[in-house]
Amino acid sequence: MPATDTATLPVTDALHKRRSVRAFTDRPVDPALLTEIFAAAQRAPSGGNLQPWQAIVLAGSDWQAVKDAVAARIAMGREGHQPEYDIYPKGLTEPWETRRFGVGEGLYAALGIPREDKKARLGQFMNNYTGFGAPVMLFLHCSRIMGPPQWSDMGMWLQSVMLLLVEHGLASCPQECWAMYGATIRETLALGDDQILFTGLAIGYADEDAAVNQWPVPRVGIDEVVDFRGFAS
Repeated sequence: MPATDTATLPVTDALHKRRSVRAFTDRPVDPALLTEIFAAAQRAPSGGNLQPWQAIVLAGSDWQAVKDAVAARIAMGREGHQPEYDIYPKGLTEPWETRRFGVGEGLYAALGIPREDKKARLGQFMNNYTGFGAPVMLFLHCSRIMGPPQWSDMGMWLQSVMLLLVEHGLASCPQECWAMYGATIRETLALGDDQILFTGLAIGYADEDAAVNQWPVPRVGIDEVVDFRGFAS
């Protein structure tokens, strides 16, 4: 879709359509369209208007350079890990552990990979580090002086970007897994040590026929997360 096209999609529809896509086509993405999307996302809320988010958007050889650098670290096994932060809390308890386990099992079931097939499961996990074939990768980072409120701001900016991508017929997959190799990515992108890598965001056009993009991702009911108080009966 050219950047000059006007896209209209109700926010509710965009929310329902958005999903973490794990198989992309090789169709290139118009950088002018991405510029339009990022400009619109600048309206995301930000405490004190700090706007702490910083993004690097890669395609072509620059994107390949990151994949190659991280692949070399992955080959080192656990010794190659360079975590920027704990992606999940240590000692994760219920109900969150069940939700995390369940979504993983649902994904592998959609691909027909049984639990005992460790090799196939590892192969699917390693697809994370190709961006699932996405032609564009966004790396989101911020200054290390920023705290939890500013990380919340980054999340709101990222959600704005993802919904705008849906509006324009694109798809995405937020990937915190890249933070496992933060130092290597920062070095490859010439980011200083004063920056911390938050997440990657794979961007492209979804392979609509891929089973991994079709299985229903569960969400809990609002009765589990929203508590209404003080409203008249």
